[in-house]
Amino acid sequence: MGLNAGIMPNPGISVINIDINYSAGTLNDRNGNPTPVTGNYNVWVVENILYYVPKFKVLGGNLGFAIAQPTVANGSLVIDLGNPPKFSANGGGYGFTDTYIQPVTLGWHLKRADFYGGYAFFAPSGRYTPGATNNVGSGYWGNDFITGTTLYLTKNKGTSVNLFTNWEFHGAKQGANNTSVTPGQTFTTEWGLGQVIPLKKDFSRLLQLGAVGYDQWQVSDNGGTVPNPIPAGPPLPAALVPHYSVHSAGLQSNFILPAKNLNFYFKYYWEYSAKSHPLGNTAAFGVAWTFRIPKPPPPKP
Repeated sequence: MGLNAGIMPNPGISVINIDINYSAGTLNDRNGNPTPVTGNYNVWVVENILYYVPKFKVLGGNLGFAIAQPTVANGSLVIDLGNPPKFSANGGGYGFTDTYIQPVTLGWHLKRADFYGGYAFFAPSGRYTPGATNNVGSGYWGNDFITGTTLYLTKNKGTSVNLFTNWEFHGAKQGANNTSVTPGQTFTTEWGLGQVIPLKKDFSRLLQLGAVGYDQWQVSDNGGTVPNPIPAGPPLPAALVPHYSVHSAGLQSNFILPAKNLNFYFKYYWEYSAKSHPLGNTAAFGVAWTFRIPKPPPPKP
């Protein structure tokens, strides 16, 4: 989310493209120290989101409905354990991944703030087979309770602080060797501090620059069982798997054409801390365009 995290699109239909790359060459243990595993983990995801906001209001706020599909993912994983390698593994997959649906969001536009709250869920529509090395889906249903807030520090709304939150509750998924696990709940925050710079005196072209970051924690134990690393060993309680966390900071730039309802953006994050999680970098770029319904009147001369 980054900058403008609490701003819902104007009434109409918005089309949003998000292209994300995550790349990591380090895997940290439960204490945040690098493990002796070498290799790389790389994922590309292309999300296409359709967002609809009707004209009417509820409780003084706007309703929003969104769906992300088609979403395409392409990932690869290479692991070597030990020197010389005592264990090696390769995996990767390409295809349509899970479907994100945001059936209800309610947001308000105030003089010095924009904020919203909503519910969304992930449907496991992506390819998933227990134990396979080419999965592109999660294999379970996910529930997301989200909020977004943008506070304007200046009267002209040029300087803003932003916060997005997401509390995830997950369903169960089938694992290898007749196991079943329910991933623990996850809490995510995304923050941003931004400044708008007019590129033309008539404000027809705007540049927005800022600092952004994300933080994510697993906040409850996994449920169910996971495969035993010892061959023929009994399944182990999934609660033994340590909780993970990851923290990052980065930069974002937006090029905005207000009259055309267009926003082009680029973000880059450096992960500086992780536990039981890869440590890598994230790049995201794309465009958002809104077809206003009803069409706004032309500006006064």
